[in-house]
Amino acid sequence: MKYTFSKDFFWGAATSATQSEGRTTTDGKGENIWDYASKKFNDRFYEGVTTASTSRFYEDYQGDLDRLADLSFNSFRTSISWSRLIPEGVGQVNPEAVQFYHNVLDGLNKRGIKPFINLYHFDMPMKMQEIGGFENKAVIKAYCDYAKTCFDLFGDKVSYWFTFNEPMIPAEAGYLHDRHYPYIVDFKRAAQVLHHIVLAHCGAVKVFREGQYSGKIGIIMDVIPVYPRSQNPADLKAAEMADLFYTRSLNDAILKGHYPEKLKVILNQYDQMPEVSTDDLSLIAQTRIDILGINYYRPRRVKARDSLPNTNGVFSPEWFYDNYEMPGRRMNTSRGIEIYPNGLYDIAKKIQNEYGNIDWFVSENGIGIEGEEAFINNGIVEDDYRIKFLEEHLIALHQAIEEGSNCLGYHMWTFVDCWSWQNAFKNRYGFYRMDLHTGKKTIKKSGLWFKNVILNQGFSL
Repeated sequence: MKYTFSKDFFWGAATSATQSEGRTTTDGKGENIWDYASKKFNDRFYEGVTTASTSRFYEDYQGDLDRLADLSFNSFRTSISWSRLIPEGVGQVNPEAVQFYHNVLDGLNKRGIKPFINLYHFDMPMKMQEIGGFENKAVIKAYCDYAKTCFDLFGDKVSYWFTFNEPMIPAEAGYLHDRHYPYIVDFKRAAQVLHHIVLAHCGAVKVFREGQYSGKIGIIMDVIPVYPRSQNPADLKAAEMADLFYTRSLNDAILKGHYPEKLKVILNQYDQMPEVSTDDLSLIAQTRIDILGINYYRPRRVKARDSLPNTNGVFSPEWFYDNYEMPGRRMNTSRGIEIYPNGLYDIAKKIQNEYGNIDWFVSENGIGIEGEEAFINNGIVEDDYRIKFLEEHLIALHQAIEEGSNCLGYHMWTFVDCWSWQNAFKNRYGFYRMDLHTGKKTIKKSGLWFKNVILNQGFSL
């Protein structure tokens, strides 16, 4: 069976500034929340590894761009570091950062690799966090000014812009589930942050439209498709609620121009509604994107709750469902998450049937494995598990495209093993393995396989 993709399909990988560039401050970079948290709350990070130890893209970007070209990539997603470009978050622009990003973009374009540039990948400048981060509307204005600076400086070199990566995560992980700095557990504050991120996205799109910049603009969403344990009405209701809070709350706002009515009713019922003005809603209603990125790693399986929630505690979406561990599921035990390739097909069909079949691409998909050194043979990581993972997900994607889904490309996470938030280098994700002591980068078997897929516009089984 041969799986062929279009000749203009986007093949590549993704990373982010904080995870690849690191905390290099010799050029005047300002501190962001990850630089701060990985030092101040170091015990929360695997083996205490901070942002100072990343995949060294800042020092070795020319070599990394050559490695991208060696794999025959035609596209590559990374982000601009707000705190590197504008160290205080507002005000003076760092000229050395401007030159660095010009060099990176020129290097990509020279090699025939289209830059997909994201403006915000979890990395709030500390000066902005100190005044409340996205709880403070002044930071929305600062973000939009930062976006305009990027459009003005680099717009002639970038054809695809993205406002945010996984906008749910800064709100949910930082303000409800105690995983990201500032480690707050308060649903109403999380909801306010999420709403303000939506407004920041809309504001940046408005700046882009009004400036009549060339290219396209979109956003990158983390979508976890929800599956009920059974067709029992109670399980179906649990799935509906999980989907409402974690998917439709954002998808409907970004892609349909309004928040779900049912969500508003529930938040008002439990006194959890954030401050939302009519002007806010008008801006959301008027904002449309050109292209959508979808990050997909795992499904969410849920069931009706086995017990009543503790309503004396902090309000949580988990009041309405329990997680369900399906018997027989395939697991990536390194991360403790289920492997379910067909979820990518289901996402594609949802976009096709419920969100106007907008142009989209897989902006992240991949598998992180702990202890990959055990699979090194003759100097190369023989990561057949990653090849199988990619094959299965690409087959699911191919089926959706054959059925009319407007999927334009596939980017794996990630290019070179990178620092990964709390887990640092615990799990390895890249097409290239990086020696943490020497910085040497060695291609894995999956990288060679992926290059062959690109050159052949697909693969056969």
